[in-house]
Amino acid sequence: MARVTVEDCIDKIDNRFELVLLSSHRARQISSGSEITIDRDNDKNPVVALREIAEETLSPGDLKEDFIHSLQKHVEVDEPEQVIVPEPEISIDGVLADFSTAETPGTDVTFDSLSEEELLAGIEGLVPPEKSDDY
Repeated sequence: MARVTVEDCIDKIDNRFELVLLSSHRARQISSGSEITIDRDNDKNPVVALREIAEETLSPGDLKEDFIHSLQKHVEVDEPEQVIVPEPEISIDGVLADFSTAETPGTDVTFDSLSEEELLAGIEGLVPPEKSDDY
């Protein structure tokens, strides 16, 4: 690598594996159009990335955070917990009334009922859907 060796960068990033990961990530950023922070001097992107690390124009911590963020597929978002508010008790003439379980007088719920014969007659009267070539 032209004028850039691992010894120039190893005092900035202690682990050689991490140095390779971060410099390759930075080289990919440069390839995708990111601004470079040093003069190119006709060097290729990996050499430019190593020179940026060696000259400390980029913070290794910021580069590491950006690399980790680029690998994340799902970013966890902290959502507030749902707070359950109890229903208020209403006092009528000094008597507490709980309306959450009380039945309202005069509102009887009724459902229509069918006999088995009426149900079968209704099913037999249904027309099957037409078949098409789409399905």
